[in-house]
Amino acid sequence: MEEKKFDVKTLIGFLLIFGLFVLWFNTTQPTAEELEAQKQEEQKTEAAATESKEESEKVAEEPVLNLADSTAVANYKSKIGAFGYTPATEGTTVLENNVLYLRVSNKGGQIVEAKMKNFVTYDSLPVHLVKDNNASFGLTFSTSDNRVLDTKDLFFEPTISKNGNNTVLSMKAKVSATDFLEYRYEIKPDEYLLDFNIRSQGLNGVLNSAAPIALVWKQKGIRHSKSATYENRYTRLTYNHDDGDISKLSESSDDEEDEEVDIKWLSYRQHFFSSILASDKHFETAKLSSVNLVEDDTPETKFTKENTSILPLKTETGELAYNMNLYYGPTDIKELSKYKELGLEDSIPYGWGIFGFINRYVFTPAYTFLSGFLPYGIAIIVMTILVRLLMSPVTYKSYLSQAKMKVLKPEIAELGEKYKDNPMKKQQETMKLYNKAGASPMSGCLPALVQLPVFYALFMFFPTSFALRQKPFLWADDLSSYDIIAELPFKIPLYGDHVSLFPILASIAIFFYMMMTSGQNMQQQPGMPNMKFILYLSPLMMLVFFNSYASGLSLYYFVSNLITIFIMLAIKKFIIDEDKIHAKIQENKKKPKKENKFQKKMREMMEQAEEQKKNR
Repeated sequence: MEEKKFDVKTLIGFLLIFGLFVLWFNTTQPTAEELEAQKQEEQKTEAAATESKEESEKVAEEPVLNLADSTAVANYKSKIGAFGYTPATEGTTVLENNVLYLRVSNKGGQIVEAKMKNFVTYDSLPVHLVKDNNASFGLTFSTSDNRVLDTKDLFFEPTISKNGNNTVLSMKAKVSATDFLEYRYEIKPDEYLLDFNIRSQGLNGVLNSAAPIALVWKQKGIRHSKSATYENRYTRLTYNHDDGDISKLSESSDDEEDEEVDIKWLSYRQHFFSSILASDKHFETAKLSSVNLVEDDTPETKFTKENTSILPLKTETGELAYNMNLYYGPTDIKELSKYKELGLEDSIPYGWGIFGFINRYVFTPAYTFLSGFLPYGIAIIVMTILVRLLMSPVTYKSYLSQAKMKVLKPEIAELGEKYKDNPMKKQQETMKLYNKAGASPMSGCLPALVQLPVFYALFMFFPTSFALRQKPFLWADDLSSYDIIAELPFKIPLYGDHVSLFPILASIAIFFYMMMTSGQNMQQQPGMPNMKFILYLSPLMMLVFFNSYASGLSLYYFVSNLITIFIMLAIKKFIIDEDKIHAKIQENKKKPKKENKFQKKMREMMEQAEEQKKNR
């Protein structure tokens, strides 16, 4: 049989593709004069934006109540009416356990700081979900004397108590000694989940039940990762309906939903950390919005998205009574699966359909098991080996198909020469040859389709697996983010301002894999376009687009393609004998081959077309 030779022209073609990419980048760069003009214009724009932002902040900024000014206090109490009974006292109360630190403000009764004690950001700062006024949480309502109030304007009176091992904080906005609006927080040891209740007592004559009462929750996602763009890709407002369906707002652009119904919980996911609100009395409707705050991936970018939820509440006999939960913690299956009755683990982005099923019930448990006794990078390699071994029958089928096509190559070329002036006849005779030989040019597609769910599931698993966060391996200091072997003094479009090594290794492995497979399969398929150009784009795409993806994902693809190459070499060397395949094909060609309905229909259509061509 003809041995496959190294195709120098193909290599030159691939190098030319890369050269064209570099040429395109260099020729589209502006001149020094254009850069200077652009810089001046950007400075003007930034100055105008800063001025506009400062003005809007001045307008939006709430006046600070001077508690030492008796006139200001009197005006404040006049504005809030009956709720002026509560003393106007500034201050915060701390709620904490071994994993979570919270500060609750007297003003508004809301959480003004939520910090996780066991995690740090990419630059070693504590991970905050709430900090420096990035969030607001409160009620808007009307009173019987026609005042429209917002709890963020009200002062609450704090009281700390114990409920067994739990710490309870009661925040009350009072209208009398016994009548009040209460926020009740209960924190448990070693848990990120709080019990949170909203209730009123004796306010049936104060609240205007006929007017809307709404819980308004706004929060900007604080940046925690070295790439704001990458983190923003996995930052999303997710919500669970009463029937169990999971819905999401867009992760890539501004989005809003005016009237979602039957909401069980809402999650403001910030890649690896989440702020979640759940209620046992499901919200009948909700108005939701998400605004993208990332414009440039620069150190100055502090926030990712701003999420807003407006949730109408109902009174019963003129009073409010809602039992809820607040979660400020990691988007980690180990933590979220503790609350199966709430279904919070469904907020983890496993992917949809079969992909999510594989991720949730195969890859996550498998990796959790392996990383329990192996270093995290080694666990990825071992899991990759197991996946490739399980998929090796598919690889065998694919390579067998390629081997058959290679064996038939001389006969296909002979038919091409014989019927070079009659494409229809050439196609017809080629199909007959395939049918007799028991081969098909499309037989290699089915193995690829079988592997697609695995490919996509892993594509979702590595960037979102909390188990990989800040876990080092070799030169990568975080397997959930990109590795860096060199910083670039400039930014290349689509590529970035750094060089990652794992994508380079994965690209090289893919290149050699393509060299082994593409030449004997795709190009020889009659009636199909030359696929080599498209196939050789794969390494280039891996090199460019995966430069800013999780290094764990690139490590997987590198090892996976390397193993696939060795498996294919082993199949070729020890399992598949091309001479035997050729002999078997020749034997099959001698046997009468019964056509199925599809093949018969195709043959009849071709014969009809051929006949029509002769009669013209």
